Amino acid sequence: MIYKEFEHLLELSGLSKKEFSTIVDMNYTSITNWSKSNKVPIWVKSWLENYIKAKSYEDIKNKIFEIEKL
Repeated sequence: MIYKEFEHLLELSGLSKKEFSTIVDMNYTSITNWSKSNKVPIWVKSWLENYIKAKSYEDIKNKIFEIEKL
């Protein structure tokens, strides 16, 4: 994955680079250094895709619980 795709997936996830670095327990500078080589570790794409899906499912679950309370 190239760095622009990483930034796009981050945007879709609603995470900042700082938040991402905290969640995955990585140094923020290491993450920003990926832009220099324009390469992002292979695990990052699937991690962000799964994060986005999990967030969507959580939103749906919360909506259902909200509707059930009516």
